[in-house]
Amino acid sequence: MDTEFDDALRKHGILPPREPSPKTPSPPPSPTLHEALADLTPDELRELGEDVTDDDFHRTVDAFRRQRLAGERSAVNRPRFGRVYPIGREDYTREVTEASKISEEDDKDEKGTGLICFLHKDGIPRSDRTFNHVRDLAARYPRTKFVSIVGNKCIADLPDTRIPMLIVYRKGEIKNQLVAWGADRERRLEELEAILMLCGAIDPPEHPVRSDRTDSSDEDDDDDDDDDDPSSHMRSAATRTNAQAAKNIRGPPRKDDSDSEFEFDM
Repeated sequence: MDTEFDDALRKHGILPPREPSPKTPSPPPSPTLHEALADLTPDELRELGEDVTDDDFHRTVDAFRRQRLAGERSAVNRPRFGRVYPIGREDYTREVTEASKISEEDDKDEKGTGLICFLHKDGIPRSDRTFNHVRDLAARYPRTKFVSIVGNKCIADLPDTRIPMLIVYRKGEIKNQLVAWGADRERRLEELEAILMLCGAIDPPEHPVRSDRTDSSDEDDDDDDDDDDPSSHMRSAATRTNAQAAKNIRGPPRKDDSDSEFEFDM
């Protein structure tokens, strides 16, 4: 503590000037009502609203709680995908096998993600047509992941007669395969949609939506009523697909192969 004598010495320059006293920091500002409410869960907001007696404050808390619940529902229902993702062979394990193991946040059953891997080749009419259908389905079912890869980039020496191919995954496992889809006859989008729904790749929509795309085959009158029965299409496609003999067409391993996911039943 300085004395009057010290002050006199400073006045004559014998002692250095006194260091200024540090300023006391200002207290942090109080949080705003919005900031205080933002840290509370919906249940805590409900309890707070029940405890307050001020009507205006109660309405404010209740409105904030409703806004929070609406935001959480919106986050849960936000589409995860919604389009077809092109991949390469080196992406297969990560983007297909591992991606199909990931469950949605609100999925208590942890059933994984429905995933369709579409093997295609440009210039083959049935492949190009199916690709259009796959794009439509990807937009219609944004919770299912659709990926595409050129057939022989995925499976070496894959013959064109096997194109297009759709491989259905869920929880890291192959659930179904559609080989040479549309080779027997021109297929409609609704047929592909039905069989993917049947094998669990896509979930039935809460509100059925008609496709904006009109297939030329839909405009023609079919004399055979059985051709218009989706269940018959599902049965015939499943029978034709599953009746194929098992065959490993992966071929000899290559030095640059980074995955071991390419053994399929043909």
